[in-house]
Amino acid sequence: MGEQQQQEPLLEVEQCVTSIPEDHEATCWGCGLRLVFSSYSPVYKCGWCGAVTQSNQTSRKPDTVCFSHWRRFRDGFFVTVLVLFMLFVICGGVWAVYPVVFSISIFCGIFHCTVAALLSIFTIASYCLASFRSAGTPAGIRWGSYPMVGKNYLENYTFCTYCSKPKPPRAHHCRSCKTCVVDMDHHCPFIGNCVGASNHRAFVIFLISVVTSCSYAAIMTIYASYHIWPPLVFPNVSSYGQMGSKKVLMEIITSVASSAFFLSARGIILVYLAFASLSVNAGIAVLLCQQLSLIYEGNTYLSHISSPTDIHGERGSRNLVRFFGCPYPLSRLLLGYTNTGKLQDNSGSKLL
Repeated sequence: MGEQQQQEPLLEVEQCVTSIPEDHEATCWGCGLRLVFSSYSPVYKCGWCGAVTQSNQTSRKPDTVCFSHWRRFRDGFFVTVLVLFMLFVICGGVWAVYPVVFSISIFCGIFHCTVAALLSIFTIASYCLASFRSAGTPAGIRWGSYPMVGKNYLENYTFCTYCSKPKPPRAHHCRSCKTCVVDMDHHCPFIGNCVGASNHRAFVIFLISVVTSCSYAAIMTIYASYHIWPPLVFPNVSSYGQMGSKKVLMEIITSVASSAFFLSARGIILVYLAFASLSVNAGIAVLLCQQLSLIYEGNTYLSHISSPTDIHGERGSRNLVRFFGCPYPLSRLLLGYTNTGKLQDNSGSKLL
């Protein structure tokens, strides 16, 4: 009886080890090896090549013709609006501002014309780089067969169901550009292109140049508007001491509004350019701050949206230095300064 009781558990163990359901078997798309799992999992990673597979992944149908045309029309519309606005600011600013600037002195006019030309060239050049440069298409890689794929050759690669090709880590498929983009940040309709590993720096430099140019345009248009604005008339100026603050404010607004009817065409263009430059500057400045904060964190916008709590890289100023490609002396100075600050913070925390 004692021997039979000892053999029964052994038989149960053998059955648990050898009985594996067929539903828990799968084939890796990266190397083609057959994988066996002890329990069902919708996502699994190959132990040989490192490719990540979803058990329900199937090739997806391409987008419809209407959807593709709509994306193309949307990008073309936004690109046209942005290009026309930049040309209007440049041409309208030169026509409206610089007669006032040249009336001060010839040197002042030549100086501001040079500044405007440099800002315009820099802004248009950075826009062209961000718009026409490839965002970063993944390089071709061998996959699908065990003899071709080596150990950890496809580490953390996933399979793009739109392209039916391997997709490297931190890459996303853009349905507007119809391709996968490495380190994709987002698809910007204003440049008609994705923002990825190859043109991300050009896009951020374009934002910086837009903020600088709009700030300069706003200052110059406000200055020129002040010089050509019709004289203000305050009929009740002698009784302002007896009036309340609200009535005084309404009197000033009424006087400014009435004098605005006598503005020339140049004055109307100046007022519009001032408001347009300030509003565009505010919006682009917010986008620029968001981009710089994500670069500082070593993250992209899409990765931040998909997993806001995950840390994809090390935070620090070294990400900004590496992103902009600063020269070695400047990068050494900046990184040395930040490391000194960190050491001081750590020493202070230890003392506390």
